[in-house]
Amino acid sequence: MSKAGSKKSSKAAKRPTANGIPILPRQGSLQGASEFYDFACKVMLIGDSGVGKTCVLVRFKDGAFLSGSFISTVGIDFRNKVVNVDGAKVKLQIWDTAGQERFRSVTHAYYRDAHALLLLYDVTNKTSFDNIRAWLSEIHEYAQQDVVIMLLGNKADMQAERVVKREEGEKLARDFGIAFMETSAKTGLNVELAFMAVAKDLKSRKTRKPNDPKFSVTEYVDQEKQNQGCCS
Repeated sequence: MSKAGSKKSSKAAKRPTANGIPILPRQGSLQGASEFYDFACKVMLIGDSGVGKTCVLVRFKDGAFLSGSFISTVGIDFRNKVVNVDGAKVKLQIWDTAGQERFRSVTHAYYRDAHALLLLYDVTNKTSFDNIRAWLSEIHEYAQQDVVIMLLGNKADMQAERVVKREEGEKLARDFGIAFMETSAKTGLNVELAFMAVAKDLKSRKTRKPNDPKFSVTEYVDQEKQNQGCCS
């Protein structure tokens, strides 16, 4: 390797981080203008197969809904989206994981690098809700200790088929000390709010001074829902 190549590799290896989140250059990047961002973070969507993880991702990324039947995620897939958080550009690298048991070992390998985990269940599927405790056990075993966790009860638009009450989701979240909301990939209910709450928390961790109060995802979510007049 040439000296120039060696220096380039050395600089890449020493890229600064804040709480494990790589800080990317804002100016002088060779990327397109739409790719400028202040820092990046990894968000994982986890939960049983069929709870709507891919639909939630597509709704947030593209503002669209995947109607009809489609092939379940196999292994791991991801998409990027840059969002503006209080004047800072945050790149969310969102990983969509397979919920089937045979892919679980693959999912485990990605937990350790995740900065935030969105844990989904289907409000029309009691089993997917009952399995949340098992998913949380996996999170505590494999994920970083300070990972941001949010519980999402998806498919909230399907009121006629609902079998899990909103109060049940709220209680479970309280028991584990994590944020909670119900979402709908079909209508877009709270989907953007979920990702933005996570982005705000991660941005706060990067910029917060020692004496500043910690950002609370739960308080932010509750406040935003009140502002929207949302009862979900």
